[in-house]
Amino acid sequence: MLFLFMLAGLPGWSQAAENWTSKQLIEPAALAKMITDKRDVPVIISVGPGAPIPGSVNVGMVNNAEGIGKLKKELAGVSKQAGIVIYCGCCPFEHCPNVRPAIDMLKQMQFTGYQLLNIPNNIKKDWIDKGYPTTN
Repeated sequence: MLFLFMLAGLPGWSQAAENWTSKQLIEPAALAKMITDKRDVPVIISVGPGAPIPGSVNVGMVNNAEGIGKLKKELAGVSKQAGIVIYCGCCPFEHCPNVRPAIDMLKQMQFTGYQLLNIPNNIKKDWIDKGYPTTN
């Protein structure tokens, strides 16, 4: 067991460094207010295993070529300056296999108005348990 904990601390065991800045994070309360007020609601894309946030498009996991292709197709008709929020919520950011590829794709496609929903733990703890709107 101790061996596994030691392995977790080795470089390469966890995901790559963050490819977003703190300014590119949107807080859950801010997005929830936009949704509730129905004002300035961005394009919301789930790149995780579900889409519990109202109005979000469920692209699904983007940790492989098929998922990246789905995300690219979804973004094809969206303005490069549009407000876009992506989220996963499967696990803590440091282990998430989906947010980094999604952000890389947004950068490659030259989008400028994207943000990452700041759910550093998971969608349940950082969104659902706080009483923000859900589709269920």
